Amino acid sequence: MAPVHHFLYLGAFLFSTGLIVIITKRNTIMVLLGLELMLNASNLNLVAFNSLHPGSLQGQMFALFVIVVAVCEAAVGLAIVLRVYRQYRTSVPDHVNELNQ
Repeated sequence: MAPVHHFLYLGAFLFSTGLIVIITKRNTIMVLLGLELMLNASNLNLVAFNSLHPGSLQGQMFALFVIVVAVCEAAVGLAIVLRVYRQYRTSVPDHVNELNQ
């Protein structure tokens, strides 16, 4: 088995990549993908730290909870994106400057 610090480096790389995607991309779908990448990086870190405590499932259960929250976030986020696209005909968050109809 690989040492834990390899997984932590990979998690840090994935998290920073997701953060860069969120900061640089203007498309709402890409922002949601960057957020999902950051959540998956945190899941990787949770499971890596859980491997330090054999017999404990707390990190894996918390990672499962984060996955469920990520799925709900993706469903609600995509529903909002579709509704905003129908209203404003754009998926760029900067072009939506009104909240009323």
